[in-house]
Amino acid sequence: MDLIKTTQGVCDKVTALRSEGKTIGFVPTMGALHEGHLSLVKQCIADNDVCIVSIFVNPTQFNNKEDLQKYPRNLERDCEYMESAGVGVVFAPSVDEIYPQPDTRQFDFGQIDKVMEGEHRPGHFNGVAQVVSRLFDIVKPDRAYFGEKDFQQLAIIREMVKQLKLNVGIVPMPIVREPGGLALSSRNERLTAAQKEVAVNISRILAESKEWMKNSSVEKVIKEVIAVLDSFAELKVEYYEIVDGYTLQSVADWKDSDYIVGCIAIFCGEVRLIDNIIYKANS
Repeated sequence: MDLIKTTQGVCDKVTALRSEGKTIGFVPTMGALHEGHLSLVKQCIADNDVCIVSIFVNPTQFNNKEDLQKYPRNLERDCEYMESAGVGVVFAPSVDEIYPQPDTRQFDFGQIDKVMEGEHRPGHFNGVAQVVSRLFDIVKPDRAYFGEKDFQQLAIIREMVKQLKLNVGIVPMPIVREPGGLALSSRNERLTAAQKEVAVNISRILAESKEWMKNSSVEKVIKEVIAVLDSFAELKVEYYEIVDGYTLQSVADWKDSDYIVGCIAIFCGEVRLIDNIIYKANS
């Protein structure tokens, strides 16, 4: 496995791979890698001749500087993990490599970045679009892999690819969960053992709410999910919204769409977690 820390180094590597007719898959990450990332990597390796993984904690998508500072980092462990998984290249650049000059681009995503995460983390998705488009420009992958835990982010990236007319296939991958049901996240490393025991209630209550929907309105299910989760001392819901899976706009009735998703952001102590549940699939 090659560990490359410069943009020029990756560009040279990609040029060489292309000259050999190789297909390139890409998994962009912020490190602190876990089995959720591994599921993306395995699919990437299966679909492409070479898998490139980036490890870069992007400062432009953090609206909370303290959150940026506390984000877990362990490059040596991550590289060992990726090498054992069969990854061909890890790209681990500095901030100056990704942003040799400040990125002042402002993206317009209509309404999909104004709700949920967009409402509670101003500027977050603009930063995501900045870094992902920059990484795509450097790596020039055939396909890129993203987890469905970040449901809204996936919609943003798809829209960005469409707007910029990028020739890269976006491959969504299902949420990977710990044995108790907690969605895998790099932020889980910041949870204590006791907090993890409480945090498993997030996925449990979301799963139970699929039963509640059979006899309750959208509004009632939202209120019930929030009330039950807030009843745990360590948990505090920031938002729970039930939305159209295509537009990410709130639905008022279960009949409003054939694709309905519940999206949650919740604090467990000081750690902010997100998750989602599909109430109606679009198949």
